[in-house]
Amino acid sequence: MWEYTDKVKEYYTNPKNVGEIENPDAVGEAGSLVCGDMLKIFLKIDKNGIITDAKFQTFGCGSAIASSSALTEMIIGKSIDEADKLTNQDIVEFLGGLPNEKIHCSVMGREALDDAIANYKGIEKKEETENHVICTCFNIKEDEIRALVREKGVTDIYEAAQYSKVSSACGKCREEVSAIILDELKKKNEKPVDKMTKTQLVLKINKVIEGYISEHLRKDGGDIELVDVKKGKVYVRLCGTCGKCAMSSMTLKNFVEKTLKEQVSEEIEVISV
Repeated sequence: MWEYTDKVKEYYTNPKNVGEIENPDAVGEAGSLVCGDMLKIFLKIDKNGIITDAKFQTFGCGSAIASSSALTEMIIGKSIDEADKLTNQDIVEFLGGLPNEKIHCSVMGREALDDAIANYKGIEKKEETENHVICTCFNIKEDEIRALVREKGVTDIYEAAQYSKVSSACGKCREEVSAIILDELKKKNEKPVDKMTKTQLVLKINKVIEGYISEHLRKDGGDIELVDVKKGKVYVRLCGTCGKCAMSSMTLKNFVEKTLKEQVSEEIEVISV
């Protein structure tokens, strides 16, 4: 169960500045209903560039509502230039903290503000560049991730997180980060899995299981344990509610095997015992 500060609870249960401004001077949007969270903010700005009012509409969890409400409170009375200097971390600190899994809610607020400021200034949205931000929670760009592979010898997302915290908060960028790491490893003509001894491979697989897969299964009362590894076949045992679930075969293929393929090797096949 995630722990929320009293301020987060207050801004969620009694949100401020909810609604829409008639004839706003700027409107910004972020997120997507497809992804589960969406935010729209409206700004009223006077002739001196001061934000005199701000309101929001959001579809999302309590953290999204609290972050959006906090953002509007923080920017009212500030100039556009001052508001533009706010970061998602400022929102987190204003609320007294957010669980790592909910940091993306503060990022969504910052992105909506970016969009509103661009709308006010008549600037079109910037197209993604080759070196765009991948991990929005910690503002980590693609070239920084590739540098970890080249300079630090990183071979998976868990090692990358130890150096930069990449994908260690909301986790939405996990697949993209993994793909970048694998691509950079190919450029180095390295095949880390092929070079590993069985012991090294087992340790790597177990690190993914314990560091990510098991953690997620435990949230629903389940678990998983590694039994053996033989020639690319990974034998596991589902425990707790997962072991009794009628959908266990889908969990193995669509989550466990998919994750191990992404993080360790495409050759991996997961088998339940």
